[in-house]
Amino acid sequence: MEQYDNSPAFDEKPDTGRQDDDSSAEKGEVDVLVVQADAQHHFDVKDLDRVQRRLKQRHVQMIAIAGTMGTGLFLGSGHVLRGAGPLGALIAYALVGTVAYGTLCSLGEMASFAPISGSFPHYAARWVDPAFGFALGWNYFYTSAISAPVEITAAGILLTYWDANIKHQAGYITAITFCVCAINIFGVRWFGEAEFMFAMIKISLITLLILAGLIIDLGGGPDHERIGFRYWKNPGTLTGAGLEPKHPHLDKFLGVLSVIVQAAFSFGGMELIAVAASETENPRRNIGKAVRRVFWRILIFYILGIIITGMLVPYNDPALLADTGTAAQSPYVIAMQRAGISVLPSYINACIFTSAFSAANTSLFSASRILYGLALRGQAPKFLAHCTKKGLPLVSILVSGCFTWLSLMSISAGADTVFTWLVNLSTTGSFFSWGAMNVTYLRFYKGLHVQGFDRSKFAYWSRLQPFAAWWAIFWLSFFILVNGFEVFWGFTATAFFTDYVNIPIFLGLYAFWKIFKRTKAWKANQMDFVTAIPSLEETDVPEVLPATLLGKITAILF
Repeated sequence: MEQYDNSPAFDEKPDTGRQDDDSSAEKGEVDVLVVQADAQHHFDVKDLDRVQRRLKQRHVQMIAIAGTMGTGLFLGSGHVLRGAGPLGALIAYALVGTVAYGTLCSLGEMASFAPISGSFPHYAARWVDPAFGFALGWNYFYTSAISAPVEITAAGILLTYWDANIKHQAGYITAITFCVCAINIFGVRWFGEAEFMFAMIKISLITLLILAGLIIDLGGGPDHERIGFRYWKNPGTLTGAGLEPKHPHLDKFLGVLSVIVQAAFSFGGMELIAVAASETENPRRNIGKAVRRVFWRILIFYILGIIITGMLVPYNDPALLADTGTAAQSPYVIAMQRAGISVLPSYINACIFTSAFSAANTSLFSASRILYGLALRGQAPKFLAHCTKKGLPLVSILVSGCFTWLSLMSISAGADTVFTWLVNLSTTGSFFSWGAMNVTYLRFYKGLHVQGFDRSKFAYWSRLQPFAAWWAIFWLSFFILVNGFEVFWGFTATAFFTDYVNIPIFLGLYAFWKIFKRTKAWKANQMDFVTAIPSLEETDVPEVLPATLLGKITAILF
C-alpha cells in the first residue's frame, strides 16, 4: 500500500492515489481515496474507514428530527415545570436549545467536511491536540455507554403503568436489553430502519400532544373548560428552589438553575448525525440538510411544547409532584385526565416506551462507533477496530453492549445509589463533550482561515460561526460550574462527588495521554485538512430532483 511521504510540511494539497489492492478499505462499491501527507500528523492507512455507508437519506433525516427524543422530553418536561414554573421552564429550554443548536452547527460543519469514522474525537485529535481527542472520545464513550442502561431502566419503569408487579421488572429489563443489543448487532441498516420507525412514532406523539394540549387549553375538551394562561397567573410564572426563602427573587433564579441539567438531558444525543456520518449515504448533503432541520425541531417540539406544557398544569399540581416514572406524571396526561379524556393516556405511555427504547438504541450505537474510532487511531485497544466484511464494528458493539446490562442494577435496592451516580455522570458529562466539540470547531475555523480554505464553498457552513461556538462554550462552562450548586446549601460528599466528578475525569484523561504520548497542540498552519478525508465525488452522488408530486412531498419530509 502506498505510504505517506516524510516531507517536513505540506504547503500545497498533495497528490492523491487510489488503492486497488486487497488491503484497501471500501465503502459499499466505492474505493476510499488515500492522500499523501506529512508524517508528523501521525495518520496512516489504519485511518481509512472499514465501515460502509448503509444509512439512507430518510434514516438520517428522521434521526436528526426525532432520533434522540426520549423520556427527557416527554416526562422530563414535568420535572422542569415543577422545579422552575412555566416561565422558568421556558427560559431553561430556550437557553439550552440555543447552546445545543450552536454546538450542532459547529459539529455539522466539521462532519460534512470530514465524514469519517471517529467523528468529533478524531477531529479534536487532528485539529487541536491528540490528548484532547483522547479525553473527548473516552468522555463521550462512557457517557453514551451509561445513558443506554439509564434509558432501558426508564423503559422498564414505563411498563409498570400496566403491570405494577415489581417481581416482573427483571424479566422486562432483560428482554429490553437483549432487543437493544440485537438491533445493533444485526447491522446499521437494521438500526436505521428501527430508528426510522421509532422517529415516526415520536413525531406523531409530540404532534398529538401539542395539538391535544392546545385544544384542551382553549376549551375543546369534554369539560369545555378554557384554561388559557390561568396557571401563569396562579400559582405564577416562576417558583423557587426552596434554598433562599428569605430572598424570593434569588430563590426563583436558583429554581431556573436547578432545572438546567434536566433540560439538557432532553436535548442529549443530537450529535448522533455526526457520529453516523461515516455510515451515511451522501453524507455531506444529508448532514447539512439534517442540521438545518434541527432548528425547527428545537423551535416546534421543545420550545412550543414547553409553552403548552406550562399552560396545561400548575407547577404545584399534586399529580405532577408524584414521581411515578410513567406517563401518569406527564403534564399532558394529567391535563387529559382533568379534562375527562381517558383513552389517550395508555397510548401515550406506549409511545413514550418506544421513545425510551429508541434512546437506549441510539446511545449504544453512539458508544460503539466512538469506541471503534478510538481503536482505529490507537487510542483504544486494537482488537476493538475489527470490522466484519459487511462493515460492522462488531467487537466494539459487543463491548459497548456490556454496559447495557447495568440496567439490572436498578432492580436491587442496594445498588440504587450507584445507579443514581450513573445517571448524573451521563447527564453532566454531555456538557464536557459539547464544550470540547465547540473548542475543536474554533481551532478548525482558525486553521481553515490560516491555510486559505473558503468555508462558503463547503457542502454545509453556518453563517452564525464562530459566534455560535463562543456562545455555546460560555454557557457550557457556566453549566459545568453551577450544575451542582445545591450541594453548597446542604453539603454532602456523595452529592459533591456525583455533581463534579466529571471535571477531574476529563482533565485526568487529557493529562494521561498528554504525558504518556508527549503530544503537542497543533498550530493553525500545521493542521491536516487532507489526509484520509474522502472527496465529495467519493461520498456523494448528484442529487436527482423528484418529478412526481409524491416524490416532491417525500423530499420535503425526508
